[in-house]
Amino acid sequence: MSPAYLALEDGRVVEARTRVPGRTRGELVFTTAYTGYEESLTDPSYEEQILTFSYPLIGNYGVRAERFESDRIHPRAAVAHEFTEEIVEWLAGEGVPAVDHLDTRELVTSIREGGAMRCGVAAGEDATPDDARAELEACVPMSAHEDIGERVSVAEAETFEPEGESVADVALVDCGAKGSIQSSLLDRNATVHLLPHDVDEATVESLDPDVLFVSNGPGDPESFVNAESLVDSYVGERPVAGICLGQQVVANALGGSTSKMEFGHRGVNQPVRDLDSGRVVMTTQNHGYTVDDPGNLDVTQRNVNDGTAEGLASADLDVLTRQYHPEANPGPHDSLDFFDDVLALARGENPL
Repeated sequence: MSPAYLALEDGRVVEARTRVPGRTRGELVFTTAYTGYEESLTDPSYEEQILTFSYPLIGNYGVRAERFESDRIHPRAAVAHEFTEEIVEWLAGEGVPAVDHLDTRELVTSIREGGAMRCGVAAGEDATPDDARAELEACVPMSAHEDIGERVSVAEAETFEPEGESVADVALVDCGAKGSIQSSLLDRNATVHLLPHDVDEATVESLDPDVLFVSNGPGDPESFVNAESLVDSYVGERPVAGICLGQQVVANALGGSTSKMEFGHRGVNQPVRDLDSGRVVMTTQNHGYTVDDPGNLDVTQRNVNDGTAEGLASADLDVLTRQYHPEANPGPHDSLDFFDDVLALARGENPL
């Protein structure tokens, strides 16, 4: 097989083996998840990133569409120590460059020590290190992708009804929502109105939802100005919830602030402590930004490893958010009760 090259922001060029040819660029990040590669590759939060798997063998239990979190692969390229043929066929079918046969342990260590970095990839018979460097030169920081929401959000509003009698109407602002968020709400007999990231207030008002829910998504939360404006308009008038990027958007709307993390949280074993009960749960996470200042909200949960805010709430404003993914596909299901609490808020109850 032909060689491939990764040009890194720190000046190095790493040689690998081409599995799917192509040239691309993006922010180089890693996930520690040892299962769930299908869910990770179809997670919209990886848009404009190059995903490195720290687990050495990827594809060992096949590829099944029912595990997908969206309708396509989102990372610009995939990197592993070894990909199986089945996953290579899937990546090739979607035109996503893939490389393997490199020291991913060393690559992950570099990201841990130096932070997520811009990266250029060149793979294929005619690929050269200079091709990878050219891609790197054209790569911009994640904060520069101000239109990233357009690439991961639905274009038009859609409504999904549960099989049973509806218990609440949820306005889910799609900033790159994982399919499992919608499924978790439908499984609890909620009606889900899936809305574009730039939906106008009039559309939301016409639906008269019981709760405004901001989803996860890629990039800098400050790029999602419309979602932030919606939260600002509706908070205090109706319950507001958020997951991942959604937590960051809600915090920004309520006087808080966010910042880019050194290398983010991506994996299925992040420990989170509830500050009220002291209970620690294991969580699935995928984010590169965090809430520094919660503004008018209280921090209710923190990451055990680095102390970052994992949960925000306000009993007075009926706001409840999580930085991690309670729907956890893949990953532990320790925190599925978050959706029960959100729907309790929607019904006028107060679980906070």
